[in-house]
Amino acid sequence: MYYGMMGYYMDPTWILVIIGAVLSLAASAKVNSTFRKYSKVRSMTGMTGAEAAKRLLNSQGIYDVQVRPVRGQLTDHYDPRTKTVNLSETVYDSTSVAAIGVAAHECGHAMQDNVGYTPLRIRGAIVPVANIGSQAAFPLIILGVIVGGLGSPLVNLGLILFSLAVIFQLVTLPVEFNASKRAVTLLGQVGILGDQEVGHTKKVLGAAALTYVAALAASVLQLLRLVILFGGGRRNND
Repeated sequence: MYYGMMGYYMDPTWILVIIGAVLSLAASAKVNSTFRKYSKVRSMTGMTGAEAAKRLLNSQGIYDVQVRPVRGQLTDHYDPRTKTVNLSETVYDSTSVAAIGVAAHECGHAMQDNVGYTPLRIRGAIVPVANIGSQAAFPLIILGVIVGGLGSPLVNLGLILFSLAVIFQLVTLPVEFNASKRAVTLLGQVGILGDQEVGHTKKVLGAAALTYVAALAASVLQLLRLVILFGGGRRNND
């Protein structure tokens, strides 16, 4: 196989990258459209995302987690380091079922942290390694090919580091699905949303979950491509 500059662009394995990109774009479009649809549906209680989050946390005896606004759209996240549920501008003050669903999902992460949910701990432990892996994998692979060819230890190290980033995506799935499950269950139990509204929330969180599935699929496809191109240590560059 030819590994010159043009070879990379003409290589048929690019189809794997394209498939991953299409999946990610489709998932992103789905979550945005679903959120927009149900952001127009006001909750019967009239609670804001921030109020719903505080009520959910208190219902579980969690009083050391702050709920605060952050800039951006769908930038919502829970930070275990600062014990904060951070809600975006379109969620914090909104009374829509979509906003309450997103806020509840982030509270789900706070609940996981509170009970020591194992997948969340595992994900937190591998975050530094996964970040390094995603950033250093490609430079190491390219440098390894230039210096020592496909059999270079640097190439193998790059593939291992990228694999760790894929593992992070894999561990993320149960964390996100469990947080949504906790959120949907409690929203009805605590009386923040009615049955029909909970159904709307399931659709919003279900669409959001697709983004994590798509991210994992894209990462796996990228890893497969790298293994095909660089994983054959017995090959050479002629």
